[in-house]
Amino acid sequence: MVPVKDSAGRTTAILCIQRPIRELNEARRPYVVQIAVSTFLLALLSSLFAAFFIQKRVVTPIRRVSNEAARFAGENRLAEPLGENISRFSEISNLALSIDKMEREIVSYVDNLTAVTAEKERIGTELSLASRIQEGSVPNVFPAFPDRRDFDVYASMTPAKEVGGDFYNFFLTGEDRFVLMIGDVSGKGIPGALFMMASSIFLSSRAKMGGRPSEILAEFNDEICRHNDAEMFVTLWLGILDLKTGLLTFANAGHEDAALCRKDGEFDLWRTKHSLVAGAMPGVPFRDFEMKLEKGDKLFLYTDGVPEATDAENRMFGLSRMVDTLNGHRAGSPSEILEGMRESVNAFVGGAPQFDDLTMVCLRYDGE
Repeated sequence: MVPVKDSAGRTTAILCIQRPIRELNEARRPYVVQIAVSTFLLALLSSLFAAFFIQKRVVTPIRRVSNEAARFAGENRLAEPLGENISRFSEISNLALSIDKMEREIVSYVDNLTAVTAEKERIGTELSLASRIQEGSVPNVFPAFPDRRDFDVYASMTPAKEVGGDFYNFFLTGEDRFVLMIGDVSGKGIPGALFMMASSIFLSSRAKMGGRPSEILAEFNDEICRHNDAEMFVTLWLGILDLKTGLLTFANAGHEDAALCRKDGEFDLWRTKHSLVAGAMPGVPFRDFEMKLEKGDKLFLYTDGVPEATDAENRMFGLSRMVDTLNGHRAGSPSEILEGMRESVNAFVGGAPQFDDLTMVCLRYDGE
């Protein structure tokens, strides 16, 4: 509608033109269809291009990274690296480089772990062999003297590690001279075991040549001081028993006091003055002591691993508990006494790791 105005600007009439809306819609429809079709084709073309671009630049590189990770997880070996040119996107390139680096590091770690495991197994095998050698270096077949009725002896040695620094030995030199010794080296593991073997061999060889315990310890001390660059030392208890008379002559080089049980009595520590440990300095004098054993008397020797056995709360087994345990089994044989002591120590320690070597010897004199 359009107003018709006069010369004064006043509306004097209204001009109206009428057309049906159907005609307008029909005239507009081809334009709308054309726009819709063009828009759809453009959207389809854009989607195809975007899908192709994403597939080539994103999906394919990520699939390669995923497949490489799956392959490496199954095969655990290196292949051709993905490289940083796998994609133009820095995030995917960095991921590929990280996968390559991870594979190299894992393969290197596995190779090193394999070498270390093989070396550990070799060392374990050698330590196991060394343990058997050490076990075979001390008397370990009992009864040790099945044809003798004038005495009975039993011993046990439990190292804290594969090999230990404790040792014991006993043997006859002649018909009626019985040598008994026990020692504790200042060290554990392989160094202690080597020093233990050298000490045991020298002492045994020297004791078979005769002489008093003090003389044997003096020569042993001077000998190891001449070849002791590692500055190790050893505590020793060395005794020689006359099986005819029951006279026990012994010397103590800084070792634990022996425990003695008379036939109708109880175990108690036989305290004597200790000499200096062997290996500390040359020229040290050692002193002999004597005790007379009667028929049925029992002698218990041990290393400090027995009274110093520690439980989970760092409490020690102690000498008092050790003597009480001995008296609780004093009527038994030497093997039964040692078994009772071992069970008591194990019950006291519980699940705590073994702190020190555990070595014990028990002698029962059955002579006249």
